[in-house]
Amino acid sequence: MAYLLRSLILLMVSGICLTTGVALGWWSVGYSHIQLAIVSFIYTIFAQAFVMFYFIGVARLMNNVYSVLQSESNLGELFDDPPEDLEPYRKKALKFAQDSERWKRQTVPWTMLMLILGSIAFLLGGAHDTKLVSKVVHSGVVYGFMAAMFIGFFRQWYYLKLTHLALRKVKTLFEIPDGQM
Repeated sequence: MAYLLRSLILLMVSGICLTTGVALGWWSVGYSHIQLAIVSFIYTIFAQAFVMFYFIGVARLMNNVYSVLQSESNLGELFDDPPEDLEPYRKKALKFAQDSERWKRQTVPWTMLMLILGSIAFLLGGAHDTKLVSKVVHSGVVYGFMAAMFIGFFRQWYYLKLTHLALRKVKTLFEIPDGQM
């Protein structure tokens, strides 16, 4: 899943860079930057929603695993034959839960900032087209969006790797098949 999400955000950055290049006159692709911006930003919303819910879902899974180990009530969800000593599992599950929560906190704010700045830039683009705001205002918000997008992209790329590895470790620890969460 991490590889799919990495592909999605790589395509997102490529689309936004293409749109910006057309707007600045660097490239000509047969479409105006307005047409490209519509498609690129709708795709950005799509990709960022996937990334955000992935991090939220992984953090939730890790917290659920830790909760099951703490309560000892539904150990059958994690083990076929629960061991006598759960302490090593609790320690690892606590670390996974804390890490995944931290990774979520490191990525979701950038996702939200991208979506907010992108929405404002998109609306200001329409306002500039109807001569309600100057080009400088629209361009400034677009540059802010792009800065947030690049910072968020690299953070997401890094934390997707860590989350993917943590999921592998949890699945190995509890002998969960690859196709099952």
